Amino acid sequence: MTETEGDVAFRCAFALVDQLVVAGLEHACISPGSRSTPIALALARHPGVRVHVHLDERASAFFAMGIAKATRRPAAVATTSGTAAGELYPAAIEASMSRTPLVLLTADRPPELRGLGANQTIDQTELFGRHVKAFLETPVPSDDADDQTWRSIGDATATHSLGPPPGPVHVNLPFREPLVPTSVTTPGPANRAVSITSVFDAVGVEDLIAEMRGAGSGLFLVGSLRAPEPRLIDLAMRVGWPVIAEPTSGLRRPGTLAAGQFLLSNEDFVSRHVPQLVVQVGAAPTSRSGSAFVTRAERLWIVDPDDLVADPDRVAAGRAVTDLARFIRYARAQIREDDYGAWLQAWLEADDQARVAVDAFLDDLDEPFEGRVARDVAASLRFGSTLVVGSSMPVRDLDAYMAPREGLCVLANRGASGIDGFVSTALGVAASGVPTTALCGDLTLLHDVGSLLWSARRGLDVVFVVPNNDGGAIFSFLPQRDLPEFEELFATPHGVDLTAVCSAAGAGHTRVERAADLIPAIERARAAGGVHVVEVPTDRERNVELHAEVHTAVASAIGGPTM
Repeated sequence: MTETEGDVAFRCAFALVDQLVVAGLEHACISPGSRSTPIALALARHPGVRVHVHLDERASAFFAMGIAKATRRPAAVATTSGTAAGELYPAAIEASMSRTPLVLLTADRPPELRGLGANQTIDQTELFGRHVKAFLETPVPSDDADDQTWRSIGDATATHSLGPPPGPVHVNLPFREPLVPTSVTTPGPANRAVSITSVFDAVGVEDLIAEMRGAGSGLFLVGSLRAPEPRLIDLAMRVGWPVIAEPTSGLRRPGTLAAGQFLLSNEDFVSRHVPQLVVQVGAAPTSRSGSAFVTRAERLWIVDPDDLVADPDRVAAGRAVTDLARFIRYARAQIREDDYGAWLQAWLEADDQARVAVDAFLDDLDEPFEGRVARDVAASLRFGSTLVVGSSMPVRDLDAYMAPREGLCVLANRGASGIDGFVSTALGVAASGVPTTALCGDLTLLHDVGSLLWSARRGLDVVFVVPNNDGGAIFSFLPQRDLPEFEELFATPHGVDLTAVCSAAGAGHTRVERAADLIPAIERARAAGGVHVVEVPTDRERNVELHAEVHTAVASAIGGPTM
């Protein structure tokens, strides 16, 4: 039987998908469209791919990114042509900045229809610019029916996406009509492996090791990491340095400071404990106090596993782009164990005092406070859970208030630090199979409410904990708070009833009025299964007051004013 255009297109698309599966792809997100029929069918009919269907391409892309972040494997999102492809742009940016292996598959009209005003046809060539690691375009299937060509494009896609460093790749797929194959026969999968190399900048590492040997006092400041390496804590103990690790580093574990951000925001303490060398690992600090601290160190070096640069103030003396595990092994072999006990002990004693003061302050509160919400949620989640945290205030509250613990993975869209697509990302994390809780603000939830409406009834289990202050709380901590247009342009109160939103979506909803009732409410929601929103009403002005009061309590405990 003679192959039709649709048969050839399906066969070629299947070869590309199969090679992505060989490289580790297990999930794909698809939105409805006609031109994307061959790639949609190839993904749906491949036995190694689990397909997730989304009405909105933007939500679909963030859902796929949540899967990729949770699994550290490539995940695909496939769209039809035109503006549908453009909807992937925000996720492409985040994936680029956070080094996430996202595969963007955009169907397209054939070249002869471009630039002629053909329906649903835009210029999709290099649509995402420098926000993708590579742009690849397949031939039109009938122009080159060799499915090995498509398989080689799948191989190149996987290689670029997996890195190093990982990142998004855009594959444009032009198809001619007819788009539907006449046969339901599925080709057999192949077994061609993808080889991945690692990065190790030995020159940069040698220079850093020399700096570490010569430093009488030092500190590790660990930002967001795609792949945490716990042995960094052992290295720090060996050299007698404190470790301040952000939750999104995966290293907020026993052995790191429990109140590091409170110490960094205390001017008196920082002025008396300026290290000779700060080694910043991973992304740049999230907090203002962390950013200020690295500029005050006598020397700053950056260990940069994913080539993020991570030096916005341009103060680093050097940067080592290196695999973190190999760097740690190399450093342990090159640096002898020294006794910097007094330096480390000073940090540990102040940290203990600060942590006691923070916990005592929080435990004494009956009213909901966003700092306590962050602390209690992080502490309560079961071993092996994943917490997805929103940008703006939640990620900062978590950084300040979360106590070190084992068995919790913290994920966030901190590449570009946007709030859009958060609900989709959290749902994608849950689709990977890990127990998932999400912490986000009310505006972040509403910004992606379409994904809640679409996915709440689709068998996923996520508890969204939402401090609701009727607006953007982070602006209350910024100079914009003094502007006469503050409420309208920045705080943006919405007045939306989250109970009604959840009812429309088919999601569970609980409103918590007392601090002590939060964790029981989360546990009930989790036990019930499905998608739930646990709403915690707070007041923006009172939130600012409580943040100031807890810093005052810490200053009283360790001595000295806050920054």
